[in-house]
Amino acid sequence: MQKYIIYAIGFLAVTYPLWVRWQNSPIAFGSGFLETLFPYFGLLAFTLLWIHSMLGVFEPWLRKYISFDKFVDITAVIILVSIILHPLLLLMSVKFNISNVFLYYGATYIWFAIIAWILLITYDIGKALKGYAFFSRNWQNILTISTIGFLLAFFHSLAIGSDLQQNPLRAIWIFYGVTAILATIYTYGVKRFMKHKT
Repeated sequence: MQKYIIYAIGFLAVTYPLWVRWQNSPIAFGSGFLETLFPYFGLLAFTLLWIHSMLGVFEPWLRKYISFDKFVDITAVIILVSIILHPLLLLMSVKFNISNVFLYYGATYIWFAIIAWILLITYDIGKALKGYAFFSRNWQNILTISTIGFLLAFFHSLAIGSDLQQNPLRAIWIFYGVTAILATIYTYGVKRFMKHKT
């Protein structure tokens, strides 16, 4: 029973924002296709990254009920594809005229997104090269860096995400962000301190 509840919570956490997006702005199968499609991948990436942040807190308990490593591996691939497609489709929609992106959305939070993207992609590079001593030795640092990327992505999305400017999704996003920050403090602060202490 616990297994199904866990998967149900995860499913709702991911699909509800996508459903809200669909209600507010369905995919336009025409000239506006790319413009209406790219936000879905941003929402998908963020919600799965939020789940990953929660996994760090509840890992010992979750391993009793789900295929933890398999779940992380599958969702990590989905996140990678999403963080590639989200900016790529946006750039395609403006014919790769980057100045238009900065003009429309504002420079500050676009830079947040660019830095977040670089930090997040380090996770996938590090994972692919984990067999090498440098990356395996610095794996915890890579996880920390990618988590910082996730937090930057939170502020980026909250500031300029069209679906996140009003409730209920804005309130949910703030909940995701606050709990992710607390999870980060616990996973990379409290949890590590307790581990080293013992």
